[in-house]
Amino acid sequence: MGIATGSGQHFRQNFYFWLRHLLWEDPYQDWFLVTLLVINLLGSIYGYYWYHEQLLATPWFWWPFTPDSPLATTLFTLALFLALGRWESGLLRLVAAVAVMKYGLWAIVIITDFWRAGAAVTPVEAGLWLSHLGMLAEGYLFLRHWPAVPWQLGVIALWLIINDSVDYGLGLHPYLFRPDQEGLALVTATAISLAAILYLVWRIKWPSRAGKSAAGNE
Repeated sequence: MGIATGSGQHFRQNFYFWLRHLLWEDPYQDWFLVTLLVINLLGSIYGYYWYHEQLLATPWFWWPFTPDSPLATTLFTLALFLALGRWESGLLRLVAAVAVMKYGLWAIVIITDFWRAGAAVTPVEAGLWLSHLGMLAEGYLFLRHWPAVPWQLGVIALWLIINDSVDYGLGLHPYLFRPDQEGLALVTATAISLAAILYLVWRIKWPSRAGKSAAGNE
């Protein structure tokens, strides 16, 4: 009995360290990248189907701003594909990570609000909630390992501002469960965009004044 208990504890401890190493320290393992790539690709395809009625009702030139979540997972799929070949684009992977985190969290807030108002928890909404939680998690797992430079921050900030302006200024945001969710949707999207920008500002290693002075004296 004692041997079995000890073996179980040893297994759990090894599993914990393996999982921590994979998710926190080294998510760049090929099998993990391939797994996430397939999941994101399939999720993107389903996402475009989910948005097909909204896309049909939207002029084609606004499509890049319409299916927010599937576009985010499409970008993340591409970033994972490039990571497999070690041909990464610093800007693409940052935009992809920020996008899946933003729209993952945004959808979680909107769906949770829908449930809190008394809506039934159906398998469809539950699946959407869990899949968007996965988007939020995968974005953060990789963003931790992806450095940012000031010019990339500027591009991402501009993209976030334009996307929110189009979504809520022109009314092209994703369809909501209830009309009275629009205020929550706007506040949530804006708050997440601001938080993402501030996070990247914090992550960037800005040149110190001393370093600038030294460089200027050379």
